[in-house]
Amino acid sequence: MSDSVENADTAHRSGHRSGVTRDPELSSGISAVDYRAALRRHPAGVTIVTLYSKSGPVGFTATSFASLSLDPPLVSFNIAHTSSSIKALHSADSLVIHLLGEHQQHLAQRFARSADQRFADKSLWARLDTGEPVLHGTPSWLRVTVDQLIPVGDHTLVIGLVTRVHAEADDETASSPLLYHQGRYFRPTPL
Repeated sequence: MSDSVENADTAHRSGHRSGVTRDPELSSGISAVDYRAALRRHPAGVTIVTLYSKSGPVGFTATSFASLSLDPPLVSFNIAHTSSSIKALHSADSLVIHLLGEHQQHLAQRFARSADQRFADKSLWARLDTGEPVLHGTPSWLRVTVDQLIPVGDHTLVIGLVTRVHAEADDETASSPLLYHQGRYFRPTPL
């Protein structure tokens, strides 16, 4: 059986097909508390997504970042439909995803707070020649053009085509990403 046929068969048996909204009555019955408790055990890299809108700079902390494809270079992240940044994101053509270093916990916390405080300190950021805000001192960041916005459950899956990559020289800060695990920030340690 080919992968595509097997995947289609599995999706059909589970009652879910790509592009079809799941009926709430067919929900798995898993509580939000149990779901969050399980996912808290899986560490995630911390990113900040920034973009420029008609009303000024917009940004938010995201831990759902993932690489999707090498050729073409595609990445993804999710944003809640209730986010204060969702409207600006739907209007954006491009954005910057900052892959935070452990020294940037203060930025992760700032961009998880009230939207009016995120860009209040102008010494923390500048604008690229393409207009998007970029945060100073970020070990790596990616400028992407928005390729797809896909509503999925209570979030929107954002798929972006990487058009520019910035990576600091390989030093101690650049090699130590900021992680989020069990509701707290961590740095990785070798095993």
